Amino acid sequence: MPVNVREYLAEFDDIPGTRVYTAARARQGYWLNQFAMSLMKEENRKRWKADEAAYLEDWPMSEEQKAALLARDFNRLLDLGGNIYFLAKVFSTDGLSFVQAVSTMTGMSVEEYQQMMINGGRSPEGVRSIKEGR
Repeated sequence: MPVNVREYLAEFDDIPGTRVYTAARARQGYWLNQFAMSLMKEENRKRWKADEAAYLEDWPMSEEQKAALLARDFNRLLDLGGNIYFLAKVFSTDGLSFVQAVSTMTGMSVEEYQQMMINGGRSPEGVRSIKEGR
């Protein structure tokens, strides 16, 4: 039986707290991720730190992506096509470790997040489907 690709991919949106990086998300976030990768160069990090809004003018991103960058709303950036490994360039430029940045995405303190991960990560028990509430 043939699989409807759109239906299959839509199922990924039913996983609570998870954003699967699909081709559609990659297309949406292309320029956002290119911006993030630009921060690998010291001269670009200096320009970004000197005037973030001005540096963003050089990038053909949506206004929503730019606003999320300026707010450092990493969860929203993921929704808007950001790839966590590219976004790492943003929080590294801010002087944050991966653990520090990701803890802001969970609503936990750094210490709470670290302890959760030391304890094996999030429990597999709980809501596994948004639409089914289970």
